[in-house]
Amino acid sequence: MTPNEAPQPRGVDPSDPHYKLYQQVRDAILAVPGYFRSQTAIAGVMATDIHTLGAVLGATIEQEVVRTLNEMREVWDPHRKYSLFRFARQAQVFPDVLLRRAPSGRPEEDILLGIELKGWYLLAKEGEPSFRYAVTEAVCAPRDLIAVVPWALSQVISGPPVIFTPYVVEAKYAAAYRNYYWQKLRQAKSNTAIAKPPKAAPYPAKADEVADRPASDSGGNFGRLARTGIMDEYMAQIRQELLGGIEVQHWMAFFSSFREARQEDRVRDAIEALSERIRGGQPPRAAPQDSLLKILEELGRLAAGEGQ
Repeated sequence: MTPNEAPQPRGVDPSDPHYKLYQQVRDAILAVPGYFRSQTAIAGVMATDIHTLGAVLGATIEQEVVRTLNEMREVWDPHRKYSLFRFARQAQVFPDVLLRRAPSGRPEEDILLGIELKGWYLLAKEGEPSFRYAVTEAVCAPRDLIAVVPWALSQVISGPPVIFTPYVVEAKYAAAYRNYYWQKLRQAKSNTAIAKPPKAAPYPAKADEVADRPASDSGGNFGRLARTGIMDEYMAQIRQELLGGIEVQHWMAFFSSFREARQEDRVRDAIEALSERIRGGQPPRAAPQDSLLKILEELGRLAAGEGQ
């Protein structure tokens, strides 16, 4: 790869004995929103605290995504060829989720692929996925994937979580692109060298060293995958998805202004601005107005309670 040549997705070799499974698992991840049913329901969250839900529910959402994938076997294993395998989470080791079977004495055959699974709460303060992905390329097996799953509450400030189409990318490609961004695209004046861990290999043990380490990272931003540009097109599409009948990007802007408001009248101004979009000349696409106005009335009530 020349200095100016960006890495490209490599895909899995069609001669791979599990190539079809790999393709079906990718399809299944993308189809998860249609199967996802959360057992969690949220109520009574202050509007000013809505951004904290990511930290509170993130792990729960990821666990429920894994459960959903196992319930979707007819999508990724329609002929029950892999009936001994299932998706299982593992703690504090890459990748987060393995498609594996019980140990058989043949470790190379017990794990078919891994998924680095990351939830993204759409109304979090950052406005973008904030996870860090620092693993070195050599620790990613060819079939390993990263899946970023966007989610929010069905009624914006209450209800069960709902999820949107995930972002899915090859783990190897993401690791290579992250380093390319760090060393070439940022145009940084600091030292852009990256130290790679020795003896890195797929499916490491918890104690193994697996992360690339930049020589200079005073801001602690190495591994912020969303800031590399690799997800830009996807995030633009997600921001146009509907949540409660309003495009996600408008909820993002609304809660940003809501959080920044310091006085009750400014909070009410933010609520009124969004209300006008519903009642006035720029109605959201396919917006169920009665439901939306009830949400905004509840936000107004919460704002009034905050001001007391």
